[in-house]
Formats: sequence, structure tokens, C-alpha cells
Amino acid sequence: MALSNIMALDPEQSFPTIPGALPLLPIRDIVVFPHMVIPLFVGRESSVKAIESVLSTHKLVLLAAQKSHDVEVPNPEDIHSFGTVSMILRMLKLPDGRVKILVQGLCRANVVSFSQVSPYYQVAISPYVEPTLTSIPLEIEAVIRTVKEQVGEVVGMGKLFLPEVFGVIEHLEDPGRLADMIASTLGLKVEVAQSVLEIVDPVARLLKIREMLQKERDLLMMQQKIHSEAKGEMDRSQREYYLREQQRAIQKELGEIDDRTEEVKEFRAKVTKAKMPEKVTKEAEKQLKRLEKMHPDSAEATTVRTYVEWLVELPWNKSTQDNTDVREAKRVLDEDHYGMEKVKDRVLEYLAVRNMKGQKKEKMKGPILCFVGPPGVGKTSLGRSIARALGREFVRVSLGGIRDEAELRGHRRTYVGALPGRIIQGLKQAGTNNPVFMLDELDKVGNDFRGDPASALLEVLDPEQNYSFSDHYLGVPFDLSNVMFITTANQVDPISSPLRDRMEMIELLSYSTEEKVGIAHHHLLARQIEEHGLTQHDVHLNDLAIETIITQYTREAGVRNLEREIAHVLRKIARQISEGKKQKCTVGPTQVERYLGAPKFLQEPEQDKEEVGVATGLAWTATGGDTIRVEATTMKGKGGVTLTGHLGDVMKESAHAALSYIRSQEKEFKIKSGFFTKHDLHIHVPSGAIPKDGPSAGITMACALVSILTGVRVRNDVAMTGEITLRGRVLPIGGLKEKVLAAKRVGMKVVILPKRNEKDLSELPRHIQQGIQFVLADHIGVVFETAFHKNKNGHKNGTTIPSVGLPHKTGQAKRPARRKYTELPSMLALAPE
Repeated sequence: MALSNIMALDPEQSFPTIPGALPLLPIRDIVVFPHMVIPLFVGRESSVKAIESVLSTHKLVLLAAQKSHDVEVPNPEDIHSFGTVSMILRMLKLPDGRVKILVQGLCRANVVSFSQVSPYYQVAISPYVEPTLTSIPLEIEAVIRTVKEQVGEVVGMGKLFLPEVFGVIEHLEDPGRLADMIASTLGLKVEVAQSVLEIVDPVARLLKIREMLQKERDLLMMQQKIHSEAKGEMDRSQREYYLREQQRAIQKELGEIDDRTEEVKEFRAKVTKAKMPEKVTKEAEKQLKRLEKMHPDSAEATTVRTYVEWLVELPWNKSTQDNTDVREAKRVLDEDHYGMEKVKDRVLEYLAVRNMKGQKKEKMKGPILCFVGPPGVGKTSLGRSIARALGREFVRVSLGGIRDEAELRGHRRTYVGALPGRIIQGLKQAGTNNPVFMLDELDKVGNDFRGDPASALLEVLDPEQNYSFSDHYLGVPFDLSNVMFITTANQVDPISSPLRDRMEMIELLSYSTEEKVGIAHHHLLARQIEEHGLTQHDVHLNDLAIETIITQYTREAGVRNLEREIAHVLRKIARQISEGKKQKCTVGPTQVERYLGAPKFLQEPEQDKEEVGVATGLAWTATGGDTIRVEATTMKGKGGVTLTGHLGDVMKESAHAALSYIRSQEKEFKIKSGFFTKHDLHIHVPSGAIPKDGPSAGITMACALVSILTGVRVRNDVAMTGEITLRGRVLPIGGLKEKVLAAKRVGMKVVILPKRNEKDLSELPRHIQQGIQFVLADHIGVVFETAFHKNKNGHKNGTTIPSVGLPHKTGQAKRPARRKYTELPSMLALAPE
């Protein structure tokens, strides 16, 4: 129940006879006193039933306060035993099921016992009816006057009393009613109000009210004192401000210099020293003039001072001298990174061009490079190495998870705590206007209602625009054309097209096993030996041991896990040396398992066998290449096709395209008529918990399907990748190096690639191509000719399947003749197109 408002009752009004038993209504947050009219909201089902039970009779209930507000369904012990007998004057049912009643307090009553607890409380009561006084003794009249005077004092101090209530109090002469009226108006806590209600003696109750009014008066006086002291402090601050202004005027007349003038003078000297552009200098002078007119302790003065500090501390005209020795730069790059010839050549070309432009005293704009590659291939560390080779400062800003445009371009100075964006902060940190500025994880930038940070980078990463980059906080242009921006990303697709157009994309591919061995010897091993407190005389890992760690304990495109496993081995060795068990440890392939445990990655035993309906494909993942085994089977049914293995929509469409091509050539494959209407097909790609998608698995699924439909096994030393069309054409794919590395890792002898990927083979290092025969196919017929064995009679695996007659040589393939094809399909590979 909740109190809405309180109204005074006519003191001369009488009330009916009170029965000995009444329904009990527990109420919260309020104590009802006699002679008051109060609206209440009733929500409990039991209380509503209690009200309905008395509406047709005497309309009387006992209102008693709960001991705790938090109890939703109170028990008898949760209710005060002293309450007020009240009459229900009106009742209104609300749409939400609650009931609003208007009750009138009649008299106090004590609960003798609970005669009924369901469906509502029924209690036997002992009412207390106060007698009407015919004459009031002088002592009581003095107390009544004192109480009325106290009420007038608290009202004068700001205590709110309703005018009608205050008028009733002025005319009341009965001590009991006067005490009840004041108690119900003071806004007492439930516990205090309940204690007043339980005082039966009217004089004692009035004396209690007098004490409460005295306490209320003291509290109001203390409140007024605190308010006056706060106002006096504010007046004192204003007076001090005026005195300081007068002192400043006097010092100005006397030619003296105050601290503020000295501060502004220092700022002006810094502005001159910073050699700012003319537009920026004008803005700085404007802000300094504003600062001179402000009080030094004001909030706005602090904001202006911070802004000017940012202006004078930025490297407007500070730059480092580039290392123009191309040979020295190449030495530094080779020292820090193994391989990566394409990236190193691009940096050295930039240096060479800069030298030529420098001789002609022409300004050269900084390049915008984007390193794209899987995690762990050295994108971030390469940026630091480039800065060292150029002799520049290096600044790195991580963009991963940034959703607020203001993180890059700053907040406007109108906001409290505003600061420049990360671009300007990075330049201040570098102290020069031509650092190597790395924007890491560009493909992880998000956007929401606070803006699109990727769009904010359009100006930063455009050499035609960034010469006048404007930060929201600074509000003046800053020249970024001397900065060498380098961005990194794991994938290109999440980057918007306008942003990709502004950058020169350089792809960092996965490392081969040979490259990882070289990186481990040149960089990782020496670094980890030093970090573990060892020396080259304490431990030796040969090439075979490192290769074992690479092939059997890691599966990644980069070398992060390789470095962790090397660190794991060195920790074991450091412990052995510390315990005095060994003086020097030589680790070979046989000792690796003792230090690292059982191998984590071994060649799948299924790849050692040739099975009907199973083909091997090549997949591209964010962490490098991998091989997958596509399985197909048939069963009696009604021509349904089931695809499992957590396949994406594109991959499912490739499977349907392969099946459609096979069905169109069922006579050439000697498939019985009506086979597809009486049998179901099921294609499954193992590792079903891993999502897979991409069209480059088309020829692999085609081979698996033809194998199960013809009973011919696919060669287990052949891996393939390529997209298939309904006409049997093989379309190009992406991620070629990663896929070839995956095939080489599992010992594949033949790799079938789309004909149009022939140009990508030239970019593969020779050591990766060694030991693999590449077959380039522009039609599925070439794939079938390669993927299935032929016997001496020209048939495959001894079965009677007509040959297509598509001759091909290693590394090339002729376009098949326009005739019916009888080749067999191959397996599914996942790759980004």
C-alpha cells in the first residue's frame, strides 16, 4: 500500500460502534492516526478480499503497520500489534487489479489475537476511545500553546505544512487530537510514528510531540546555519576575485608583472621556438590573448592552457634525417628478418627514390603500405625494423576494437576532458613529423553510433589529403605527408574498398618449413637462449630437432607457436643445468618428444589408404594452409542430397554444382538410369565442428562423388583445389602458397591447380616446388585423368570407364576436345577467393 495524500477530519465528527473482531490490513511505509482521512492503494489479494468482506456491513478494518518494508506476505509476527480502526469511505477498482480506498481513522486498537489467517487476517481487538475533555487544566493548556508556537516556528523555518492542516492545528484544543494531527504531518519514520501511536495517554503523547518539534526546530536551525556559511564562502570567493582583478590593474599601472603575464610570456616564446605554420601561430596568439583576460583558477583558463600546451609541444618543424645508405638499410632489414624479399625490396626502392628526389631538392610524399598476412608472420615487427633501417622514430597504434571516430580524430574542446586523437598523440610521442607510423589490425576496426573510424582514416591514408589533416581537438591543419604510414591486417575483405584503394597492398605469405627453420636459427633460438639465461655453450638444437618441432608440434602460418615450443624446451634444459644434471644439452629429433611430450600433429592414417568415395583437397585458413578429406557415400532413398561438416552457403552451392555436372554426364560415367531418383547422396567434410566455406572445393567434391558412383578409388598422393562450373570448367582460387605448403607437409606428390593460377606458381620459392608435380587444369576432365589410376589397358583401376583422352604435361594442360567426358571428380578445398 502507498500513501497518496492526507486530509484532516472534522474534529467534531463522531464514529460508529466498533465490533470486537475486524479484518486486518497490513500497510507499509505509513502509520495511520485517528481522525485522519487517507487514500491507500491495496494490491495484495488477501487485503482486497478483506475489504470486499466488510463493504456490505460495517465497513470497518484495522490498519496496522508492518515491521519491515521488504516483507511481501507478512506473517502475524511481522505486523505491529497496535493499529488504528478505520472506516472505508470509498473504493475504486483500478485496471491493473489493484484497489484504491479512502479510509478514515477512528481510534486506536490493540490486537488481542488472530482468529483467522486465510483468506485474510481476522483479529480480535481491544479499542481505545479517548474521552472528550470538558475542561483543560492550565498545565495542559500551556503545553498546547507551546506546541502550537513550535509548529509556527518550524513552518517559518521552511517546514512544509498544508495550509488546511495548519488551520486545523491552530483551532484544536484537544491534546490527543492535536498530537495525532502533528505526528501525521511531520513525516516521521515508521518506527517513530508507531511509537507515538502506541502512547494511549493524550497528555503524554502531546509531550512526546513537543520533544520532536524541538528536535525538528534544532535541525532546521542547523540547516540554515550551514546554508548561510556556504553562501558566505561563495561571497568571499567573489570578493577575492574582485581584489585580484584590482591588484592586477594596480600592477599593470605600476609596470609590475604578475604570474599570469609571465606564463603567457613563456608560451609566446615556445610558440616562436616551435616554428608553427602561419595559420597555427595566429590561432595560438588568439588563445594566449584569451588566457591573459581569464582568471588563472577558472575552468576555462585550464582548458585554454592545455590546448596551447598541445600546440607548442607538437613537432611542427622537427624531423629526423633519413638513412640514405641503401646498403646499410638492407643490412639492417636482413639482420632483423629472414626472407620477406618483396617487402625489403619495396623499402629499399623507397630509399633509392628519396635519394634521387633529395638530390633535386624536391619533396617526396610518404608511402602508404599495408602488410596483409596471417598471424605470426612478422608484420608488426617488420614495421619496427623498417623504422630502424630508415633511422626514424617508430609509433604503433592498435586499431583493434576501436568503434569511436574520436579515438582517431580527437574530441572537440567543448567536451570536458577532451584530448587529441591517437594520430596526433602518436606524433607528439615520436617528437618528429616524419616517423614510421604503424596502424595495427586495420581489419579489426568496427563502427557504431559513435562513427566509423575506418572512414576517418580515409583522410589520414591519402597522400593527396593528409598534408592538411585536421584533428577535432586542435582545429588547425597538421601536415602528415612526411609520415610513412604502415598498416597491418590479417584479411583484406573486411577493409572497405575506398580505404584499400589508398594503400599499396603487400602480402606476407605463410612460411614453409625450410623458412621456419631459417628463422629459428637466425632469430628465435638466439633470442630465447638469452631470455632463459643460457649461452650457446649450454644448449644446441640441430636442424632436424627444429624441423620436428615445426611439423609435429605446431600448425601455423607464422612462428609464434614455434617460439613458444622452443622456449618450452629451453626451460626444461635450464632446469636440468640448474640442478647439476647436465653441463650441455644437445637436442635432436629423438629428444624433442622427451621435452615436449607426445606429438600434437601427426599425418592422418586415413591418407595412407586409397578408398572409394574419398578425395583429398587443399584448404586455406587464417593460420595457414591445411588438407581436408572429402567423403561421399550413397544409400537407398528418393534422390536427396545431405551436406554435413559445418559447411557455408558457398561451399554447399559448389557441392550442388559438382553433382549437377555429374548427373548431366551420367551416361558417360555408366551410371544406371534412375539411380539418382532411387538413392540419396551424402557428402561429409570431417572436422565437423570447424566452419568451412569457399567455392574452391568444387573439383574435390566432384572427384569424391564420381568415385562413389563408379566404385573407382582416388589416388591418395594427389591433392587438388579449384572451383567447378556447371559446364565442368575449373576456375582459379586464392591462397596458393598456403595450400601448396599444406600438400608438401603431408607428402603429396601431385597437386592439381586451376590453369589460371599458373601465374601464381612463378612466385613460389623453388624449394617449395621441389618434389611436387603440378597439374594445371582448365576443365574437370584433366582433374579426372590425373586423380584416378589407369591400368595397362588404359582403364582406371581395372574398371571399364571410357577414357577422355585429355593429354597433359607436368605444369600445363591442353584444353579438352569438345566431346563427352568420362573423367572422375576430386576433393573440396577451402580458400578465399
